Amino acid sequence: EVKVVESGGGLVEPGGSLRLSCAASGRIFSVYTMSWVRQAPGKGLEWVSAINSGGGSTSYADSVKGRFTISRDNAKNTVYLQMNSLQREDAAVYYCNALLTSNMGVQNYWGQGTQVTVSS
Repeated sequence: EVKVVESGGGLVEPGGSLRLSCAASGRIFSVYTMSWVRQAPGKGLEWVSAINSGGGSTSYADSVKGRFTISRDNAKNTVYLQMNSLQREDAAVYYCNALLTSNMGVQNYWGQGTQVTVSS
């Protein structure tokens, strides 16, 4: 069974930093694009960032560009989201998505989410 698990969320003051992690585990053959999306209270899903399989190509939503950095460790099937200069508007549940190949074929997998709260 493939699992995708996020961690690293928490409470941070405006201007602070957090580092989110997302690890995929199970009978995985290859992990392709990994992404982060978020959902603030009362709002829809917002795409945040993505990174390709090799890690050489990254993309960001305009709202986080210059403040967030996505990276990955393929040996650990893990993607990270370094979030700096956090703003109140960044408060949300952050979800990780992994497109990967397992014994079940090629599928998208989602984590359960990790809460980020930005408050003084």
